[in-house]
Amino acid sequence: MSIAALPDRAREVVEYRKSGLSLNYVQGCPLGCAYCIRHTYGLWDADTPAALMTDAEAVEQLVGHRYFKPHTTPVQIFNRSTDPFLAGVKDHLFAVLEDLDSRGLTNHVLVITRAVVRGADCARLNALQNLKVTLLFTYSGIEDRRVEPYPGSVAAASLRRATAYGSAAEPRRYRTVLYWRPLVPGLNDTDEHLDRAVELSAAADATVFTGLFYRDQIADYYRANGIPEPYAGTARRKIVPESLDSRVVDAFAARAAGAAPLFRKTSCAVSYVHGLPDYNGHYGIRELCDICPMAQLKLCADAHQVPTTRAFQDAAAVLPEAAHLKVLGVDGRAVQVEGLPSEQPRYFLQHAFAFQVHDAGHPHHVHRHGRADIGWEATTNG
Repeated sequence: MSIAALPDRAREVVEYRKSGLSLNYVQGCPLGCAYCIRHTYGLWDADTPAALMTDAEAVEQLVGHRYFKPHTTPVQIFNRSTDPFLAGVKDHLFAVLEDLDSRGLTNHVLVITRAVVRGADCARLNALQNLKVTLLFTYSGIEDRRVEPYPGSVAAASLRRATAYGSAAEPRRYRTVLYWRPLVPGLNDTDEHLDRAVELSAAADATVFTGLFYRDQIADYYRANGIPEPYAGTARRKIVPESLDSRVVDAFAARAAGAAPLFRKTSCAVSYVHGLPDYNGHYGIRELCDICPMAQLKLCADAHQVPTTRAFQDAAAVLPEAAHLKVLGVDGRAVQVEGLPSEQPRYFLQHAFAFQVHDAGHPHHVHRHGRADIGWEATTNG
């Protein structure tokens, strides 16, 4: 596969996403999930994983990137291009992890999978000495094979195996998260679906639930293939209707003794399982935190520092793409900005301060948790 032949966005092998700086130099996935983000940048038809460069070249692109800060920047590997534990991809994953670890880096590294994770993989992960590795196992409980052809039972078994690894003599270094997604009304939100997910969560260190990215390209694919459309419209953010959020929270509360702690945001869960405050600074958005463990709330509260406008502008000054940035205001919730050309510099600044940064062009609304407006009553901006 040639980089020059790829669509524009697919050529960007290092891309900032909210939960981390994403490395995607292996492109192509055979799992066929109808809602895959690959629809949005023209690589849906690439179903055979292929590397665009060597592992060493990819790592150099990552650590040499202007957004990468040693020990600070969270990193994701193959989170929008393929599954990292597929045959033909797994060797690349471990090459990257072991290279980064050998440099003494202590960054968060998020590895998202729904594929088979074997005992030998767990041993190799546990040999890493420095990186804070989190395995996030994507599980939805969706039974419609037009939407999700690959069986969710694989991810469930891998999660149980990965969490069970380790002993008193060799404690488990990496952490595990049940990545319960996408939740879609009418598809996988019955009481039985929720009960099964709550039960599965007991096999994880934490649970994150989230909804569907339903973009125009994904909607087009649904219509072209006769898949029932889950919503009447599309959105740039994930869709989790208010009633679904409440039902999920209630289901976990009813089984609190056996369930893993529940979070609405990926970075909250990833930070929690490593005993650290949230690196995305969600603590300022207090309505997000009503389900968090009290000890984690204290950890985040103690780390929560509101940046000054001057400090924020100085940090942004190193980015050419932030030349037109304007700080509209700073409060305990977030820095409000405008003038950024894309989400990527916003994420860089958010992680630099571990504090929320909101773009005035895409406002966050109180109680919606940064989600799409679909399924929510009108609320005030925040």
